[in-house]
Amino acid sequence: MNGDESVSAVHLVPARDWETWSATNDAVIIDVREPFEWAMGTLPDSTLIRLGSLPDELDELHRDRAILLVCRSGNRSGVAAEYLVRRGFGTVANLTGGLVDLGMA
Repeated sequence: MNGDESVSAVHLVPARDWETWSATNDAVIIDVREPFEWAMGTLPDSTLIRLGSLPDELDELHRDRAILLVCRSGNRSGVAAEYLVRRGFGTVANLTGGLVDLGMA
């Protein structure tokens, strides 16, 4: 699999649609920012797993459950989403525009 294939498998969820996408897919929401950023606010019911810690946390994630990844602008969460897809996770999405587009950052 090359990089282009993994990118196409990542769902891109506009910030305004996060609640609908999450509910429709019964998604787990993972915030990949740093703890100090997390402390400033995040999406309801999200879990903090720093981008740098993601490789160590793979066994804690359910491969058969949808995952919505979140960060400040959508860049780190995009990297995380591609990483999970390459490791065999099924339904993985990136919150495009991140918390900035929701006025939370």
